Amino acid sequence: VRNDLDLTLVGKQAHFPETGSPIQLGTEGRWNGKRFTVVGRIAYGWERGRWNEWYCRLATGDSAWLSDAQLEYAMSVEAAPGVLPSEPFAMNVGDTHIWNNRAYDVSTITRARYLGTEGDLPFTSFSRDECVFVDLQNDSGQMATVDYSDTPSKLYLGEYCDFAALEFTGLREYEGWDMSPRS
Repeated sequence: VRNDLDLTLVGKQAHFPETGSPIQLGTEGRWNGKRFTVVGRIAYGWERGRWNEWYCRLATGDSAWLSDAQLEYAMSVEAAPGVLPSEPFAMNVGDTHIWNNRAYDVSTITRARYLGTEGDLPFTSFSRDECVFVDLQNDSGQMATVDYSDTPSKLYLGEYCDFAALEFTGLREYEGWDMSPRS
């Protein structure tokens, strides 16, 4: 007998396995001097594995996304609408795009599938169809993601972050992991 299932989700969403990430709902941190709390998660799968997008509420009331993929972390916020090519096929690896007077180079175009969600998210439903994401970066550690799963498409701008710099508290603990800061 299983007692760990949310029966209100039966018929709506499959239960998906726990993430291997130390981040979890309720984890808190600091980014650009602002405190945030992780309140939701979307898990995506693609041909090389899976990753998490954690939805964060900033202490200011704004929101941000924390990408967690293969021990690489990035924080981003949604940019103003209306500045994107209408089709992902209008962007190619190696292309340069400029937003907010900063140049970004297209590094990857990823086709992924949604695996599941948990917690609070800024929407109530999510397509199970293939999603296309265009990831861009620059030499200054900044990143951008174009999410073509929404109509209209959305642009997120942010930066890659060192795990320790995010000053996390409330992380999931794993036996044998030492999550204390190193000096």
